[in-house]
Amino acid sequence: MNILITGGASGLGEAITRRSALAVNNNVYFTYSQSLTNAQQIEADYPNTTAIKCDFKDKNDIAGLVNKIAELDLDILVNNAYTGQFLASHFHKTQLADFVTSFNDNIVPTISITQAAIGVFRKKKFGKIITILSAALVNTPPIGSAVYVANKAYLEELTKIWATENIKFNITSNSISPAFMLTGLTNSIDERLIEQIINDSPSKKLLTTDEVAVGVQYLVNADQQINGVNLVINSGKDIH
Repeated sequence: MNILITGGASGLGEAITRRSALAVNNNVYFTYSQSLTNAQQIEADYPNTTAIKCDFKDKNDIAGLVNKIAELDLDILVNNAYTGQFLASHFHKTQLADFVTSFNDNIVPTISITQAAIGVFRKKKFGKIITILSAALVNTPPIGSAVYVANKAYLEELTKIWATENIKFNITSNSISPAFMLTGLTNSIDERLIEQIINDSPSKKLLTTDEVAVGVQYLVNADQQINGVNLVINSGKDIH
């Protein structure tokens, strides 16, 4: 299968890229922005991977990737890339411009890339869209996460639209909502808060990026009957 993973050179994205590349029949394309060294190491470790420079803040990079998607003959798109912070400031202290900038840097590129992928999938009468969301959408959202959670909530609704509009073309759209992980997105969070997160977790440990990557691979290999599903990975916290 031909797989594109956005933000696939670091953090959760790197774990997804590496696990996807374990299947030697997969052609794994992944984007990177700042993580050139990581990207080169992944390519060296897995001959079936190809790094693509794409800064979500650069419109020219996005346009280049969108134009390239048709020639990649994609089967699977993993929407993982996110630029910005997980925790910033309280909602009432957050500037309106911060919401607008983050939307333009994260949601607009994801929309453009997904539209291009769906165009390929419809011609092939097959495709899978897997979007990384957040367990903050189903648990109590952390204080200071308004911008991040709002972006993920927007994507959550889009995943449902993609699922319902495209299943007649044998295209599925599913998502994964992982609990807190230690990645570049969260490495500035105070250690006391991390300890609290561990204590509040039913498993009494932090989720790892590789554990989430296993969930992504489940959806990669799933039957097309699995559509519109949000896989929450949080040790069963706040089951409803």
